[in-house]
Amino acid sequence: MTLERYSKIVEVLSYRQPDLAVVTDSVYKGKNLSAIIRTCDAVGVMDLYSVSQNDFFGANRGTSVGAHKWVNTQLCKTISQPLEALKNSGHQIVAAEVTATSKDYRQVDYTQPTVLVLGAELEGISDEAQPYIDHSITIPMMGMVESYNVSVAAAIILSEARRQREDAGYYAARRLSDEVYSKLLFEWMQPVLATYCQKHQLDYPELDEEGDVADPKWHQQAMGN
Repeated sequence: MTLERYSKIVEVLSYRQPDLAVVTDSVYKGKNLSAIIRTCDAVGVMDLYSVSQNDFFGANRGTSVGAHKWVNTQLCKTISQPLEALKNSGHQIVAAEVTATSKDYRQVDYTQPTVLVLGAELEGISDEAQPYIDHSITIPMMGMVESYNVSVAAAIILSEARRQREDAGYYAARRLSDEVYSKLLFEWMQPVLATYCQKHQLDYPELDEEGDVADPKWHQQAMGN
């Protein structure tokens, strides 16, 4: 480990937004999913929920350039599974879709706890998602086509969310709880040891200022399990 890597991870964790999430509603194209994940990482989104009937997540890892490591991606069978839980936890549900009542995406207050729902490439937002939606938004178009590619739309909307949150000071200080921060710091700095601890139900040890295990005797003691 290096001090530079440790400092970078600490900095990135200080920008993470625990109340900003993304749900993809049956977005199947791997390159689109990966591009969305890359944007999530860039603006500090912690969680992406991918709704799919498949048992695998088809993101193209080349497109995301390793962002899969830094964004918690959960595969869900139904759209109600993540939306109901997020709605009940106080998030507003914002869906990118063209409807008669859609508003300009810049008119939404993204400083509130927010979930951005992105629909499938052809079908858009599913009927099952509609009861949960608080705001339908659209990106004004100046050409013949009606909408952007889903990954491009995600980048535009999340960039606006980042702008609003930056103006409100949301990136000026760490917003993660100490517990979540310490957990992610260890898992990002020590992924192999984190897997070992999870397998053997061990508490994560404390790290020193360079991201290494602070207790020199910990490895010997832990490997005895």
